[in-house]
Amino acid sequence: MTARFENIKYIAFDLDGTLVDSVPDLAEGIRMALADFNLHTATDDEVRNWIGNGAEIMLKRALSQSVTIRPDIDESLYRQVRERFNFHYANNGHDKTIVYPGVKATLAALKDAGFVLGIVTNKPYEFVPEILADLGLAQYFTDVIGGDSLPTNKPDPEGLFSLRDKHGLTADQMLMVGDSKNDILAAKNAGIASFGLTYGYNYGEPISDSAPDSVADHFDQLLTVLSTEKTA
Repeated sequence: MTARFENIKYIAFDLDGTLVDSVPDLAEGIRMALADFNLHTATDDEVRNWIGNGAEIMLKRALSQSVTIRPDIDESLYRQVRERFNFHYANNGHDKTIVYPGVKATLAALKDAGFVLGIVTNKPYEFVPEILADLGLAQYFTDVIGGDSLPTNKPDPEGLFSLRDKHGLTADQMLMVGDSKNDILAAKNAGIASFGLTYGYNYGEPISDSAPDSVADHFDQLLTVLSTEKTA
């Protein structure tokens, strides 16, 4: 275990692209919302590159049909599409969302070892508890922070700072695990260690470009770089 990881007590996890592959359900919600207004459609692959900055940015990218949001986006249209997306995503269930291999066993091992686990996601909070419950993940997490739980979201470190203060931690006792540069930047902005995963959603960019403290192809590699015996 590297020195940067030796004092870890609290591990914060991103959700989409880190713990679960939610693209199929998100894409379906987007397609249905766009269809409600007779707009263009969107593919799963396109949506995969639009995820990571919260629902507003994702939907504005969908309206722009690009990662780069058009400056002339109609705010009224966005609000209407957002309302319909929220309806469809909430009511279609999460049947197509899957937990990535190794996630449950790794979370169980970490929790059994005494680490405190939390979620820090840019996904709107209203969707998160149900997804965690439906996929059998809720029992692992002490805290859940959504993209609208606080005034800012990742890469702002506010969510990580709130967990630090709540649990009386120091920066060297915290780790952020994610698949996106927003996760790694949030960790850097909070002064904590980071663990980057290569398989998620990162706008087509290698997660290594963001220089996390550790990079892995598989979730269970977290157990290799992080001692599963809780440090005192």
